[in-house]
Amino acid sequence: MSETFIPFHVPDVGEEEIASVVETLRSGGLTTGPKVKKFEDDFGRFVGSSYAIAVNSGTAALHLALDAIGIEEGDEVIVPTMTFTATAEVVLYFKAKPVLVDCQPDTLNIDPGQIDSAITPKTKAIMPVDFGGQPCDYDAILEIARRRGLKVIEDAAHALPASYKGDKVGAISDITCFSFYATKTITTGEGGMATTENPEWADRMRMMSLHGISKDAWKRYTAEGSWYYEVHSPGYKYNLTDVAAALGLVQLAKCERFYEDRKRIAATYNTAFAEITEIERPSVQPEREHAWHLYILKLNPGRLRIGRNEFIEALKQRNIGTSVHFIPLHLHPYYRDTFGYQKCDFANASAAFERIVSLPIFPGLGDERIERVIEAVRDVAREYRQ
Repeated sequence: MSETFIPFHVPDVGEEEIASVVETLRSGGLTTGPKVKKFEDDFGRFVGSSYAIAVNSGTAALHLALDAIGIEEGDEVIVPTMTFTATAEVVLYFKAKPVLVDCQPDTLNIDPGQIDSAITPKTKAIMPVDFGGQPCDYDAILEIARRRGLKVIEDAAHALPASYKGDKVGAISDITCFSFYATKTITTGEGGMATTENPEWADRMRMMSLHGISKDAWKRYTAEGSWYYEVHSPGYKYNLTDVAAALGLVQLAKCERFYEDRKRIAATYNTAFAEITEIERPSVQPEREHAWHLYILKLNPGRLRIGRNEFIEALKQRNIGTSVHFIPLHLHPYYRDTFGYQKCDFANASAAFERIVSLPIFPGLGDERIERVIEAVRDVAREYRQ
């Protein structure tokens, strides 16, 4: 057994990123400035969106998106239960209600067939999550939204640079929100982006990201700016810094290469695991380009003598780092106790949670470590098969 532990994720940050950040530090431009503007412009072109607003987290992007479309106290927003808590908690910031919907058993994306029955007269938006990097069924979701007069705020934290029927994620929904957290497909350390085709929403999100003060307020300390500004609404401190954008610009330029690396790893895993009946490989639907932010195995419990937790521990004993994405929201004490959700209310997500394991998949993993992951999974499956 190798003595070197393979972590679940390592960000791919090289000398170019370091040089870009150092140059920015030496320029004196530390906070929001020209690097952020260039990052927004480059990102918008990359995903095919007219407007891109850089912020300090994916959560901030989601919050600003809901504010832009006018979510208010008492409103309801459709949210998948199979997601990280950020997707639902931003709804609660408005004293609105996140209404949870179950996932599809194969993709783990929100099940469009269960959305209609969750909609009430209070529903204002649907927030699908591109789980693991695979786009949701947007034909079905957008049809429901248009028919019921709802907005679609897409949580694409996993999905750069995924596409759906030839359209890049970022140019499909009313507003799309990305995350550049350290584990994401590109990183600024902490950061996020919101994209839209609606100029009024874009202006609102940009204004609210910096205390609700008047347009281009970040220029007020430059030769182009003015000391004068106006507060139009009580906003937030969500602006991205030039230091973070300097990192993001280099990462964005590498995004396609990173994607090819992750896609190759996923294909290698898929081939290696094809004959292992104790596990089930990720399901990818036609006409979708999966970003492969996550590679999630599902265990076949009827073919193993151990459960998911023991499977993870067995991999850890073989020096393989893993994770679980996610503990469904309805199983967390807050959502369970506040809204009265029970495990049986979301059968697909509850069942999937007991079976899922996320394997390492990141650029720079390397062939030797990929083979070690594969052999460890094979070894555990052999040792504990029924």
